[in-house]
Amino acid sequence: MTVPTAAATRPKAKAYRLEAPDGGWGILVCIGMALPFISALAALPSFGLIFGDFLKGIGAETSAIAIITSTFFCAMSFAGLFSGSLFRRFGMRPVGLVGGILYFLGTGMQFFANSTLQLTLAFSLFQGTGFGLIVPTSYTSFNNYFVKNRVMWMSFAQTLIGLGSMVYPILMQKLLQWYGFRGCLLVLTAINANAVLGMLLMHPVEWHMRRVPLKEEKEPEAEQLQPVQPTVVVHVQPETPLNPIPELDFGPAAKVASMPVSNLGSRRVSHADDHTLRIISSRASSITSLGNWSGPMVVSDASPQMMHSLQASRRQSVISGASPCRSASAAGVANEDDNDNDDNVPGETRTCCGTIVDFLDLTLLKKPIYVNIVLGITFALYSDISFFTMQPSYLFELGYTKADTANVIAIGAAADLLSRIFLAITAIFIQVPARYIYLAGALFTIFARIALNGITNFVGMACITAVLGFLRTWIHVPLPLVFADYLPKERFASGYGLFMFTQGNAMFIIGPIVGYIRDCTQDYLLVFHILNVFMALCAVPWIIEVLIVKFRRRNKIERNNVCEHDSGNYNAVH
Repeated sequence: MTVPTAAATRPKAKAYRLEAPDGGWGILVCIGMALPFISALAALPSFGLIFGDFLKGIGAETSAIAIITSTFFCAMSFAGLFSGSLFRRFGMRPVGLVGGILYFLGTGMQFFANSTLQLTLAFSLFQGTGFGLIVPTSYTSFNNYFVKNRVMWMSFAQTLIGLGSMVYPILMQKLLQWYGFRGCLLVLTAINANAVLGMLLMHPVEWHMRRVPLKEEKEPEAEQLQPVQPTVVVHVQPETPLNPIPELDFGPAAKVASMPVSNLGSRRVSHADDHTLRIISSRASSITSLGNWSGPMVVSDASPQMMHSLQASRRQSVISGASPCRSASAAGVANEDDNDNDDNVPGETRTCCGTIVDFLDLTLLKKPIYVNIVLGITFALYSDISFFTMQPSYLFELGYTKADTANVIAIGAAADLLSRIFLAITAIFIQVPARYIYLAGALFTIFARIALNGITNFVGMACITAVLGFLRTWIHVPLPLVFADYLPKERFASGYGLFMFTQGNAMFIIGPIVGYIRDCTQDYLLVFHILNVFMALCAVPWIIEVLIVKFRRRNKIERNNVCEHDSGNYNAVH
């Protein structure tokens, strides 16, 4: 009777799989994202409050504000466009740190600004570029850290941003009273240094991945007592090259789809190829004839020709042995896969345009769903930002006092904050796709603005503004999550950067046109109708896309059921 040794009976090492934290350090990532966002998003509405007297003193108040803010968005959009390529080359955290430093330095340079050009250089170029690098870094890190509860934690981060944005203008007003214009800029520089701290918190997710143990399968007792045997590594080296068989080259799926199945089964090879195949086959089969060896075995680095021939023969046997319906289905699937991956096929020669396309990942523009998402969110964001920018002027035209106007705006901001908290709590119990939340916000906003047209009294205006403020959260909070749900992680940064570039330039182009219409007509209700049309340009195409996708999916299921039925009949006959 043999007694098993200690090596034979030693316990099997536990297997783990790595998962995103969905919490843990991710909470600090949310805080790190909120720090620069509060400074940047609240600085734009408060720009006139901080720099109004300074610009008035140099005689460039109204025109300078428009130029500086537009240049800020342009610099931000261009920085976002290149962020994906910078991430791949230098890493996400270093790029984010550069963005935080640029944003901090831009605020410090404003202290020394004495002209519009210097202020544009500091605020628009430095801070705009820095924030353009901060945004994709923050959203990409968030996307990596959270998978299951993205809506809840994004709502948490946006709630922090909302609270900071409410306190920011009050704090700036107090700082101006206490320390004056230059002193306020010094304190603001210290506050914006938190952008660097926020980017330091963007650790690579690999540092904080959770180890989840895999469920162990019970093995028979006899197998557990078998002695541990070493692994044999067999190196296979080709002796003769194998010429590829054209009919078995499954690179372009279109060739398979267009080739009769009978040709695949009746291909005759030359004597040289037949001899080479026999050699490779004999080598491969000889691996299994290593005596009575029962331990693990690894075949190391089979030649490309061998892998090519084995894969080709395997695919040939699958296609030739399938029913005609399955063969056609396989060809169709091959075509779909080829269309999905056509942007990854390497070319022999790279033109200048091809290099730019690869560098900026412009192949995303070939995907209709992605283009629909980008254009829809671009139009919806412009409509939302422009409406709330023009609403105070509209209230003044209706005869509201400054106090009443401030109260209406404050009610809208409070409803926005409550909506962020509501969305965070609701996401714990109900999981709704981010894009459906965004679509619902766009649709309900259109109807709420239509109801605004007939309201002039304070109570009615406060109520409808509260509704619009509540719905505004549904447009801003799920925005990055829409891209995170559609794009793979490795393409999120470049995809979001393309969106930032499109959105920034669209606001730069469309904004003056709508402003010109308002100046010519002096009719705010007409402008609100135009903004409603832009919001509809988000909702209507998205609804059409959802219907088309569901219709195609249902037809695909029906075709698969028919193919399975025909395949059963085919197998029964043969």
